[in-house]
Amino acid sequence: MNKFFLVFLFVFTLISCSGPEPRKPVIRKTGSFMKESIKRNKALNTLEEDLLKAKLKKDSIHNYLNSSKGFWYFYNQKDSLQTEYPEKGDEVVYTYEVKRLNDSILYTKEEIGKKRYLVDKEELITGLQDGLKLMHPGEEVTFLFPSHKAFGYTGNERVMPNEPLIYTVELIELNKK
Repeated sequence: MNKFFLVFLFVFTLISCSGPEPRKPVIRKTGSFMKESIKRNKALNTLEEDLLKAKLKKDSIHNYLNSSKGFWYFYNQKDSLQTEYPEKGDEVVYTYEVKRLNDSILYTKEEIGKKRYLVDKEELITGLQDGLKLMHPGEEVTFLFPSHKAFGYTGNERVMPNEPLIYTVELIELNKK
């Protein structure tokens, strides 16, 4: 029995002492998924852009500005005497209302109430993050956000997935850092 155990231990030692075998690379074929995803997102963005442009075309009263961040906006109330814009770390106090493109209200200013936000230091939809930086205290601006600047492909309890939205925002106060 001892000889058997020694032979087993010797064979086991020889087998276990072999060097580590290199791993073979894992081949992932994600190119087709990514290509399809890009194609789908481009089609969705084109559709949303067409909806937003149709909304702009119907509204002959307002002078819309095109943001470099991918949304449109106009000033309901502009203060040309103010010179300071919100910057990273500043605290802003604001109110807003959210509508669908057909102007049906999703969230009222009263329902939401006043909000405080530390610019670029807290979570907020990207459209609102970018839009607040374009405002002076006392101004009211209406923004037309494509879905990727609002709630994106997830939506929420009232907002449909991939739904462009209209935000009317009033910047009440700007507290510089």
